[in-house]
Amino acid sequence: MVHEIYELSSRMVDEIVELIPIVGTLIGVPGHDHLWNDFSPAGAAAEEALLRDQLARSGALPATDDTWERLAVRVAEEFLADQLVRYDGEEFLRDLNSIDCPLQNMREIFDHMPRGTVAAWENVASRLEGLPTALAQYRETLETGRKRGMAVARRQVVEVARQARNHAGDESYFLGLPGELAAEGVGDAALAARVAAGVAAGRGAFGEIADYLQTTYLPSAVEKDAVGEERYVRLAVRYLGDDLDPHAAYDWGWSEVARLRARMEETARQIVPGGSLRAALDVLQQDPERAAHSQAEFRDLMQQRLEVALSDLQGSHFDVPEAIRRVDVKMAPPGGSLGAYYVGPSEDFTRPGTVWWSKGDKQELPLFDEVSTAYHEGFPGHHLQNGLQMLAGDRVSRLQKLIVWYSGSGEGWALYAEDLMDELGYLDKPDYVMGKLASEMLRACRVVIDIGSHLELPIPEGQPFHPGEAWSFDTGVEMLEQYAAQDHDISVSEMNRYLGWPGQAISYKIGQQAIRDLRAEERAKRGAAYDEKDFHARLLGIGSTGLRVMREHMRQG
Repeated sequence: MVHEIYELSSRMVDEIVELIPIVGTLIGVPGHDHLWNDFSPAGAAAEEALLRDQLARSGALPATDDTWERLAVRVAEEFLADQLVRYDGEEFLRDLNSIDCPLQNMREIFDHMPRGTVAAWENVASRLEGLPTALAQYRETLETGRKRGMAVARRQVVEVARQARNHAGDESYFLGLPGELAAEGVGDAALAARVAAGVAAGRGAFGEIADYLQTTYLPSAVEKDAVGEERYVRLAVRYLGDDLDPHAAYDWGWSEVARLRARMEETARQIVPGGSLRAALDVLQQDPERAAHSQAEFRDLMQQRLEVALSDLQGSHFDVPEAIRRVDVKMAPPGGSLGAYYVGPSEDFTRPGTVWWSKGDKQELPLFDEVSTAYHEGFPGHHLQNGLQMLAGDRVSRLQKLIVWYSGSGEGWALYAEDLMDELGYLDKPDYVMGKLASEMLRACRVVIDIGSHLELPIPEGQPFHPGEAWSFDTGVEMLEQYAAQDHDISVSEMNRYLGWPGQAISYKIGQQAIRDLRAEERAKRGAAYDEKDFHARLLGIGSTGLRVMREHMRQG
């Protein structure tokens, strides 16, 4: 007899999608692509009530001795409890930051909406028509927080206002939608008129919220970026699914910075014989022979890398089901935060998994640090991880397949995938090894910058980098440029991210280390019988979990 958790978890997905329609679009569950969430305080109250009710229902289920049924119950309960952190202390009233808040979601959701049919474009038109209401509801939530003295740091307000102004302006992403509809040749004049009117209304609404942020909200914003230890640790649970000792993590982060720095200096001498790390990075960042010369060329190169990796490793290192033997690469429109991200396939796999790169309007794109990023975001990183979770069959609940996500285990696997591709020789030039090390150094820098900035910890004495000094925005940018080989614009974007999204950035490196530790334990335990393909299959087979649950389940095997 099938345990009740599986049927309940399926209902939970449907309930969440009905109440929060953009989640349905992101996970590829059809039927709600024309609707918006209620972004008002009343909407947040309804979301909290649903999560608490779901947590109570899962907690009332009968006990079971089956390993997979226990896992499904445990994952549901921990995920729901961790998601409620957003409502503890009314965190939703200050949901404003440079990278992951409703304002970005309201623009980026259009990237993930289907196209190509009249019905799909009618959904786009409806979402455009609903944008003014959605943004007004979000403004109501922010204003409620502002009046309660919960305005966020000034730095975040300035950046989000800039993004909103971009969406309203002459370079707005939305201005391209009427031309996209015309190019597809679907629909009639009435639908085209709806899309055009919706674009105008949406741009106007973004302009209005930009005005509100600059004239009403900004004067109430605080200057201090740090959120303090208590709030930081509480928020970090959402991303780790585990307890955090921030002081121990801070010390460990510095040890990783030192380890990686030594490896980068060694690799630099392979790129510029007898040269310094700075000299090698200058070559990698400035040599036109080591760059793509257009975003189209860059996209094609990354697409080819992923296709080769999928072809080579299928069967030998991973069993890759047919449904996920395709991954697309796309360039995101300018105006948002810079970087790369992955969006999984739809539930029925008609929409493939996609790696998106956001490069603004740059056309000269150095490649050295992008190859490992392709493996991180695509295959064998997030694309394999996400696809195997969705294809896990009845052992993994629908809630876990489609909605549960912890960046500790999720991003930890993607960083571990970079390790693996280095071990397997796919970083086939010292350039790409340096890029991988710089990528990992970025994650190590995140640990020390994020924790140090929010807890206001000093940089340790004895460090070569600003010993004994306090963290500042400019110090963090300098470290990202000098240690992690990030250009200035990316470094500024990263610092805005850390200061506005406390506890998230550390989860990558902490999760990577958790998987490294599990692999070392497995090797020691099994000796000559250790099978790495089996280890990877079992790790990915449990789906997305918090780090605590991941360790416990793997150690039972």
